[in-house]
Amino acid sequence: MVIRQISTGKTTFYAPGLGAIEAHVEKAMAEADCVLVDGTFWTDNELASVGRPLLARKIGHLPQSGEGGMIEFLDTLEKPRKILIHINNTNPILNEESEERDILSQHDIEVSFDNMNIEL
Repeated sequence: MVIRQISTGKTTFYAPGLGAIEAHVEKAMAEADCVLVDGTFWTDNELASVGRPLLARKIGHLPQSGEGGMIEFLDTLEKPRKILIHINNTNPILNEESEERDILSQHDIEVSFDNMNIEL
């Protein structure tokens, strides 16, 4: 979904669940001023750590880390502000002191939080 502010023309791309990034999605993300994207899982097999043998990609969520992950894709975008949303409780990025959170910071990727205000 793309949300446009009429008065400024600025746009936000919103996708809380992305299992894959298709060409039309990639184009919309690249053209946006801000992207709010799926931050559900850090790894593809994250649910195994809590006894659930499900892969993130199999249930419609592109993990942040690893080959072909969200970080790798977001690094290709030059324009937009990048914010992860819809974060699962198992995802280590919820810990602001974690190595994973540091990795996101190195890639200029933000993690959403309650009552977050976004100005474009």
